[in-house]
Amino acid sequence: MINYTDRIAHLMADVVSRVDALSFIDVSSVLVFARFGRSGAEGAYATCHSLNLPTSEPGYYFWRDRETGRMTRRSEWFVTKTPQVVLGAKRLDYLISFSLPRFCDQTLGGSRKHVYYPGHEPWVAKLDTVVHELYHIDPEDAGIRRVESADGVPAGRCHSPEFFEHVAEFVHAYLASRPNPEMFEFLKHDFATLDQRFGGVVGTTFRNFPSFPQRYPEPLRTQPVDSTSLRVVALKRASQPERYTEDDLCIRQFLENGCRRLTCKGRHRAA
Repeated sequence: MINYTDRIAHLMADVVSRVDALSFIDVSSVLVFARFGRSGAEGAYATCHSLNLPTSEPGYYFWRDRETGRMTRRSEWFVTKTPQVVLGAKRLDYLISFSLPRFCDQTLGGSRKHVYYPGHEPWVAKLDTVVHELYHIDPEDAGIRRVESADGVPAGRCHSPEFFEHVAEFVHAYLASRPNPEMFEFLKHDFATLDQRFGGVVGTTFRNFPSFPQRYPEPLRTQPVDSTSLRVVALKRASQPERYTEDDLCIRQFLENGCRRLTCKGRHRAA
């Protein structure tokens, strides 16, 4: 079987070694994993997740009456934390997830990306997505890269027209560096072709699939004194681990309409 997440991780390492603007990235601090996503369905092809966001300031949720606007109840005070992901002795800084099989079936046709790649083959849309997620990694290790508009003012969203243009520049720079075609050969095939050619498509996931490491709320051990008469709602405790290791990784085979677990505990590598 083809381990799709391993192939993407190797491609990322090659991109980082050839594109100066991304050379600051330590790929050993990045874990590539897979999530299920049907082809043709709405949703992201891939997502970058930061593991280096600091613990938030204390706060609470509250509810208001729709008619009067009066606050009726609140949650316990809490902080929001980021779980740790540690492989061996290495604490990771980022996770990048890819939706399978959706990502495999992505093409330039009909996408906003086609304007940046005139005359290129459809599979370049997938290379664009790979570089796109790498570009989200912040040079200061401060989370997700802050996006600026053309006038230098921070944008209020994760993307801007300049962001997409920079990604395309990096893709062109990578291809112009004449990398070994074997690095991206797998991107040229859709999911059905890969599944038939290799006898299956597998990828790294987390044991608590479909969940994965995400920021979680933790109630303060000592709750501030509240002089109001608001009803306090107990905060739902996080069900995910606070710390993940290689024993929390699994290999799953991805199918057109679902997936199934193959191995767990430690990382298994397919061809």
